[in-house]
Amino acid sequence: MVMSGTVTELRTPKVDPRSVTVLGCTGSVGCNTIDMIERNPGAYRVEALTAHNNVNLLIEQARRLKPRFVVSGNPDNFEALKAGLAGTGIEAAAGRAAVIEAAQRPAEWVMASIVGAAGLEPTLAAVRRGALIGLANKETLVCAGSLMMKEVAKHKATMLPVDSEHSAIFQVFDFDRVEAIEKIILTASGGPFRTKTVAEMAEMTPAQAVAHPNWSMGAKISVDSASMMNKGLELIEAYHLFGLPEDQIEILVHPQSVIHSMVAYRDGSVLAQLGTPDMRTPIAFALGWPNRIEAPSARLDFAKVAQFTFEAPDPERFPALRLARAALKAGGRAPTILNAANEIAVAAFLEGGIRFTDIAAVVEAVLEQMPAGSLASIDDVLETDGEARIVAKSQVAARRKNSTH
Repeated sequence: MVMSGTVTELRTPKVDPRSVTVLGCTGSVGCNTIDMIERNPGAYRVEALTAHNNVNLLIEQARRLKPRFVVSGNPDNFEALKAGLAGTGIEAAAGRAAVIEAAQRPAEWVMASIVGAAGLEPTLAAVRRGALIGLANKETLVCAGSLMMKEVAKHKATMLPVDSEHSAIFQVFDFDRVEAIEKIILTASGGPFRTKTVAEMAEMTPAQAVAHPNWSMGAKISVDSASMMNKGLELIEAYHLFGLPEDQIEILVHPQSVIHSMVAYRDGSVLAQLGTPDMRTPIAFALGWPNRIEAPSARLDFAKVAQFTFEAPDPERFPALRLARAALKAGGRAPTILNAANEIAVAAFLEGGIRFTDIAAVVEAVLEQMPAGSLASIDDVLETDGEARIVAKSQVAARRKNSTH
């Protein structure tokens, strides 16, 4: 076979710039996404950017990337945003409805990286117009997984996981022969408290909890990593993304964070995706899909990797895993309740209001207090989320009152 063109031309086909929107552009994932966009000049055109409160960084990003539409989720920031973009010709808006409008704008690819349940409606808006979704918002599938995946199928959208673990599985999962898969294995670093006792964890501070040994992440997800709730949420996500039952999803602690996850097949083969712990790798995979683009992540040097170690997570020290599995099995409203209660508890811990070990205790108490029930619509999800937050705040208040700290 004769192939024409230079090697460079063959590796880099000439295509029009991909239009992209970044929902949650000032957070850790959003900033890394923008970094990847700027490292690939001419490959992307930014349609819209959204953030919530970091209006100064939002303005700075908008002036560099020149999107058509820029939104602050906080209406109080509108005047500052409008003034900061004066003379640029960029349309500015603010508020929840404007964030949803940004997701509805005609971008081919949307990064859904708004933290928490606030990302649910904008992500759904992008799904309903059949976009390619880079999904970095766990809560979208945790809170409304069945409803969301039905919408994905109905509107022929594509969900590209950005979590390093789900991205790893996506890359080695045989979607055409799912029956050949025995199980998927989500790896976990174990976080900063992997070797701590329960008594030691009770005394840990927010600063210690956010000091992740391998990854650079935002405060909330870092605390989730320390409690291993992040792995519980990822378990629920994996269930919806890959369609395997709960008992075919295993969690394994791998402190080196080099093997990001694995898929085990019926013939005994295990396929793994490896790389250095850098979020720009899974972001680059999703941003370039179905092609691959350059990323500045440090390359894995096997000669320098001393060893890979694995251990089963301790359910006594990390009860969040048990709670997440129970919520997934219960179904209905339970995962939504789990997520909302966890968000409230983590926020209270970061503010110094409760102990680290109280986080899982608050979540468990809320799950026990609220019936699982069922979810028929996104409105049901939002109503359940709001109700769970109220109950969780009362649990936090009780523990704050009884705290000796």
